[in-house]
Amino acid sequence: MLVLTFAICFIAAILMTPLIIKLAHKVGATDKPNNRKVHQKLMPRLGGLAIYIAFMIGFLIVNPNVSYANAIVIAGFIIIVTGVLDDIYELSAKYKLLGQLAAALVIVLMGGIEVTYITLPFEYKLHFGILSIPLTIFWIIGITNAINLIDGLDGLAAGVSSIALLTITGMALSMGDIFVASMGLILLGSTLGFLVFNFHPAKIFMGDTGALFLGFMISVLSLLGFKNITLLSFLVPIIILGVPISDTFFAILRRLLNKKPLSAPDKSHLHHCLLRNGYSHKQSVLIIYAIASFFALSAVLFSSATMWGSLLVVSILVILIEIFAEKVGLVDKNYRPLLNFVRGLRMKMNDN
Repeated sequence: MLVLTFAICFIAAILMTPLIIKLAHKVGATDKPNNRKVHQKLMPRLGGLAIYIAFMIGFLIVNPNVSYANAIVIAGFIIIVTGVLDDIYELSAKYKLLGQLAAALVIVLMGGIEVTYITLPFEYKLHFGILSIPLTIFWIIGITNAINLIDGLDGLAAGVSSIALLTITGMALSMGDIFVASMGLILLGSTLGFLVFNFHPAKIFMGDTGALFLGFMISVLSLLGFKNITLLSFLVPIIILGVPISDTFFAILRRLLNKKPLSAPDKSHLHHCLLRNGYSHKQSVLIIYAIASFFALSAVLFSSATMWGSLLVVSILVILIEIFAEKVGLVDKNYRPLLNFVRGLRMKMNDN
C-alpha cells in the first residue's frame, strides 16, 4: 500500500507541476535574475505547491490515525500560505518568521510534539522542563530556514531534501515507526516528482512555498522519529541534515566575522563557493548530493555503532566539514585555521 501511495504522489507531482508553472506566471510568482542569483531568465517559483498537493493526496490515502495528524496538516497549511504569499508578494523576513512561528506553535501546543528530555550516558535523564517548548520551536524554525538557505541551484534543495527523507524513512522503518515512515515516503515521492521539472536546467523553482514546506516537514518528522531518546541518538537527525545545517552554521560565522547582520543575504553559500571554484551548475549540485549522501550514510553508521564508535564518527565528520569549508572558502578565502595548523606541523616536522 505504501509503495503504491509513493507512486501516486510521484505521478501527482509530475501532473501538477506544469499546471503550477502556468499559475505562477499568471499570479506573478516569478523569480527575476539579479547579481545574487545564478539563473539568467525569469523563472516561475511556486513549485512547492505541486509538492504540497501531491503530499496531501498521499496523506488522504494513508489517512493516519495518530493524535498529532491534524496538527501537522494545519501547521503545514500555515507554512504553505506563508510560502505562497512570499513567492507572490515577497514578504519581509519578519512576516515569514511569524508564519513559521505560528506553524511551530500549532505542532507543539495542538500536536503535543516536543522534546522533553534526552538520556545521557549512564542512564541519567536530562529534562528540559520549561525549555522544552522553546527548544522544539527553535529546532523547527532552524531546520525550516536551513533548507530554504540551500535553495540556490536547480534541483539542489529538492535533491538534498529527498536524500534526507529517504534516510529518515529507512531509519523509521527499522525502528517500527510506521507513521514517520509513511509521511516520509509520500513526501519523498512528491518531491521526486517535482524534481523531474526542477533538476538542471530547471523549468520551475520550488520557491519559498517548497523550501519552507520541505524544511518544516523534515524538522517535524525528525522530531517524531528521534525525540526523547539518548544524547547520541539525538544527533542522528543533525547528521542526516548535515549539508543545510553546516551551510547555515558557516553562514552565521561568516556574517559574524564580517560584522554583518545575520539576516544579510550574500553569495558565499556552499553552492556559490563550488561555482567560484570552477565547477559547473550541474557538477556543483551533484557534488552536494554526494556530500548529503555521505552524511546520510554516516548517520546510519552512527546509529548502529557503540558509544565510542559514535563519538569517533562525529569527530571525523567535524574535522572533514572544517577542512572542506576551508578548502572551498565557505567562510572566507583567508579563513584556514585547521589547514594552517596542519601546515605548521608539517614545517616543524620537516625542520626536525
